[in-house]
Amino acid sequence: MADSSVKNAGGAGAGAVYGLGLLGALVYYIQTATGFWDGVWGVIQALFWPAFLIYGALDALNL
Repeated sequence: MADSSVKNAGGAGAGAVYGLGLLGALVYYIQTATGFWDGVWGVIQALFWPAFLIYGALDALNL
């Protein structure tokens, strides 16, 4: 039993980082929304913020 808990030790940290990023992104995008549809788009962006982050990083690196 001890082996299975060691194998999954890093999973909780990744979930916590995603959760904090989700909350932060929701607050940011909702505060900067100028209308209803901007708010809806902000919620979608907040759900998929890692994809937008990686896309922006690769775009900045011209890859």
